Amino acid sequence: MLKLTRFAGWLVPLALVAAITGASAQTPPPEKLAFAIFAGGCFWCVEEAFEKVPGVVRAVSGYSGGTKASPTYEEVMSKTTGHAESVQVSYDPSKVTYAQLVDWFWRNIDPVDAKGQFCDKGNPYRSAIFYLNDEQKKVAEESKQALQTSGRFKQPIATEITAAGPFYPAEGYHQDYYKTNSFKYQYYKNGCGRPQRLEQIWGPPTKAPGS
Repeated sequence: MLKLTRFAGWLVPLALVAAITGASAQTPPPEKLAFAIFAGGCFWCVEEAFEKVPGVVRAVSGYSGGTKASPTYEEVMSKTTGHAESVQVSYDPSKVTYAQLVDWFWRNIDPVDAKGQFCDKGNPYRSAIFYLNDEQKKVAEESKQALQTSGRFKQPIATEITAAGPFYPAEGYHQDYYKTNSFKYQYYKNGCGRPQRLEQIWGPPTKAPGS
């Protein structure tokens, strides 16, 4: 990402405890939840996008698609572990479908950038859909094909669709960063050109599915 220090980690554990406590009364039981994993560059930004979706219980920043168990942020950023900054989405499938989440994912990334996302370049910032079962694979591949044949893009869709391996949650100070460090987060996101590029691709911002 831009050379912005990701600090103030000591603030986040308290914020996480408060958020989890407040949400617990409204959270469906675990057996009612489904999960999805997406990579779209900066996981702070992807987390923010998915937590706007009604029916999403939580989005957790972390690391997917690599070879090292329990990697640290520094190890992932060294570009030696193969991981991508990713977000694990837990959601209530009675309120939002996986297909809706995939569509929302596309609208929050640059799908033709093969080098990363926005100002963040390199393998850790690649875009990917990590499917968890055959049905997710089918939905993701059909959605990608539809996007490729839509005529919206001249370049090929660069987003990979691959089977999910282990998902490793990122360090605590990365979770809900867009809430706990909103000024630094907005400075980073706008400085990276993410909103500008998304509007160039998709048009003015739209509401999340189900909003």
